[in-house]
Amino acid sequence: MAAEDRLDLPVVGERQSLREQVAHALRAALITGEMRPGVVYSAPVLAGQFGVSATPVREAMLDLAKEGLVEAVRNKGFRVMELSDRDLDELTEIRQLIEVPTVARLASAERAADFERLRPLAEEIVTAAESGDLLAYVDADLRFHVELLSLSGNAHLVEVVRDLRNRARLYGLPQLRERGELADSAREHLRLLDALKSGDRAAVEHLMTTHINHVRGIWANRPE
Repeated sequence: MAAEDRLDLPVVGERQSLREQVAHALRAALITGEMRPGVVYSAPVLAGQFGVSATPVREAMLDLAKEGLVEAVRNKGFRVMELSDRDLDELTEIRQLIEVPTVARLASAERAADFERLRPLAEEIVTAAESGDLLAYVDADLRFHVELLSLSGNAHLVEVVRDLRNRARLYGLPQLRERGELADSAREHLRLLDALKSGDRAAVEHLMTTHINHVRGIWANRPE
């Protein structure tokens, strides 16, 4: 290849790794409330705090924008999305309509092995809650619900729920952590697995409804 034909392309692996690290740190800041809803953040300013160029920060913010966590503001940066009580109520209603009946249909003692495979992940949620690791809590919680819903065999349904959960970040987690109440929500996952294994569909419906309503209380920073 002639010198004039050589493209000045980045090393993909390193760039992706940096982008992922920045996105991970920004998610943590969003979850803990350090990055506040309604505030516009500049990629170059954030890059200066990270000690990196603006490019991986801008790319990470675009990834968060696809998840509905921030929105691009022309010539200014990215604004953290702010959800109203009505937004949260509507998202909760959609989750209840989708997740409650879907998970309840899974209840069967014959699928005990499938549910047991999720137990370590449920315990990971509890461990994260008890240690106060909010980012680990949210990450494990998302993986648990996605893997549980995947047992339905409906990939489109799983993606819809993933998108809903990404758009509605868990509000009030720092306050629940400080009061030691976060572990209560975490343990609901273990009780859910027990009900699924026993084939008790009514109990599963009750637990799922309670859990989603509990999460709605967390979003609103009003514990149930």
